Amino acid sequence: MDNNNTIAGWVLAGGIAALGFSILSGKYFHADKPERPETMGYVIEGVESSDAGEEEIPMSMMLAKADISAGEQVFKKCVACHTINQGGANGIGPNLYDTFDKSHGHVPGFAYSDALTSIEGNWNFDNMNAWLISPRRYAPGTKMTFAGLGKPEDRANVIAYMNAQGSNLPYPEPPAEEAAVEEAEADAAAAEVAEETAEADTAAATE
Repeated sequence: MDNNNTIAGWVLAGGIAALGFSILSGKYFHADKPERPETMGYVIEGVESSDAGEEEIPMSMMLAKADISAGEQVFKKCVACHTINQGGANGIGPNLYDTFDKSHGHVPGFAYSDALTSIEGNWNFDNMNAWLISPRRYAPGTKMTFAGLGKPEDRANVIAYMNAQGSNLPYPEPPAEEAAVEEAEADAAAAEVAEETAEADTAAATE
């Protein structure tokens, strides 16, 4: 009988010890409160990050390299809702001919949302870029359901194409500092090519 009581006591003590260790380790490692890691392992496409992300390239620099033909291809994503030819009919969205330097609700007869018409100022390259990134963020409450264009190149190309359809505004000058950097890089590349050519000529002359 005494042996049975001793065994039962040891079993009970072992169980209590195991339970206590589990509670302590759980508190130590926060096992009962999963936490979001400070740095995510990877970014899931389509999910906005809380980080600021990479610095946006100025649209003036992107337009300097824009391809109107490529922009026409990007615009095919818009033709289900918009026309862009002169005198074209409104669809789900307004006709987009000659859009730049016009107010946000300039097309007669189209029922714009108050969210869009309440925005002051005219369409320009920068605010069109912001609109194409996310219409709902640019004009909260807009009826526009398009998710946006994620690639800066696509936005620059389609903006260049839209501008060529009636607006034909001159592109803004790239920032002076960036232009100077690009010019310096081009000069350095040209100097490197010239040096390589001179070395090749010298080698050929000594052969």
